[in-house]
Amino acid sequence: QVQLVESGGGLVQAGGSLRLSCAASGSISDINGMAWYRQAPGKQRELVAVITSSGSTNYADSVKGRFTISRDNAKNTVYLQMNSLKPEDTAVYTCHATIKNWNNYVRNYWGQGTQVTVSS
Repeated sequence: QVQLVESGGGLVQAGGSLRLSCAASGSISDINGMAWYRQAPGKQRELVAVITSSGSTNYADSVKGRFTISRDNAKNTVYLQMNSLKPEDTAVYTCHATIKNWNNYVRNYWGQGTQVTVSS
């Protein structure tokens, strides 16, 4: 079994910062892409940032220059550093990873989600 466990969400004032973490554990042979998604009330889930196994990154236009995604392959962990937060960043943030287990079976995994609330 593979699990993704997130931490780091919370309430912050506009202009503040938060750092999200997502640790993968279990029967892991290799982790390919890792990403953060978010879903605000009444809106569709959107991709916030993605990082490949080699460290290449891509961001949604709405967070470019403010958010930074990174990963620690030794810890099977992906991070999202969020700076200059805005009220419109308020959402449930969920991590995603494409993971190969020890049976060479590849599938997508999702975390449970963590709430980020930015007050104006």
